[in-house]
Amino acid sequence: MPLSENEQRILQEIEQQLYDSDKELARKVSSTTIYRHAGRNLKWAGLGFVGGLVLMVLTVQTLPLAFAGFLAMLGSGIVFQANLRKMGRAGWRQWTESVGTSGVRDYFGTASKRMRERFKKEE
Repeated sequence: MPLSENEQRILQEIEQQLYDSDKELARKVSSTTIYRHAGRNLKWAGLGFVGGLVLMVLTVQTLPLAFAGFLAMLGSGIVFQANLRKMGRAGWRQWTESVGTSGVRDYFGTASKRMRERFKKEE
């Protein structure tokens, strides 16, 4: 059901007040999607899979450690698959587009900016 003109006007006024009062919160709310958490879990699962693979290859002579690496890979694969199902096709498309060409540069650019701000010396 579409909003009436009065309701649209009220909503725009509320949005403008939010932007005026707290720009950082408004930026975070506008950049956050419902798929962000599942996407973060996909990244960690991929990292866990690679870590398990490295552990398995490096400790192939020691069977219990190699088996632990295999279990890490298996667990990471299961977590990856479960979060991929949570995202669905539309979520996967949105997530991959956000991590696309400029998305990676933007992500690491803001990460480095946040790190500089976090460790900046108080003057």
